[in-house]
Amino acid sequence: MAEPRRSRSGFGPVVLAGLVTAGLATLAATRPWYDVGRGTTLPGMGADLEQTYPAASAVSLVLLAAWGVLLVTRGRVRRVFAVVAVLAGVGLVATAVAAATDRPDGDPALTGWFWVGAATAVLAVVPAVLAVRLVPGWPEMGSRYDAPAAEAPPRTTGEPMEERELWRALDEGHDPTEPERDR
Repeated sequence: MAEPRRSRSGFGPVVLAGLVTAGLATLAATRPWYDVGRGTTLPGMGADLEQTYPAASAVSLVLLAAWGVLLVTRGRVRRVFAVVAVLAGVGLVATAVAAATDRPDGDPALTGWFWVGAATAVLAVVPAVLAVRLVPGWPEMGSRYDAPAAEAPPRTTGEPMEERELWRALDEGHDPTEPERDR
């Protein structure tokens, strides 16, 4: 019996919005968030991290990875990663709030990249929440993309093949009308 066709109910726009916001948040998180002036270093931060907020980079990469996994999984695993995307989006909002409120000594100014990161953090939560809600209705990749399973037990020669088995044998390059030879 054929599987029922799933409607796409927002699959493309939601996934595209999720990937774009996660990608933009990742880009913004790798750029300077604090404007400390030339040659100035912030106390407690290394020279190469003086203007960035590393927690945002880590959380944005988790968000991006969650969307990647969401594309290639099915069922419960897909829903779990949709929830992970929501949590990562909320975590990204929290890192933006923390970066704005807990600035290093010297009270450096926030750059445009901070504002891009903060805006995309808020926007990233929307497609993630929609994904949790809509994921059961989304189309899934067929099982043919799964890793090969163990071979079926050998058939007895007198057993007739079902139609699905005939087609599977043809797909695998075997002639189902020829008797099986010892392997």
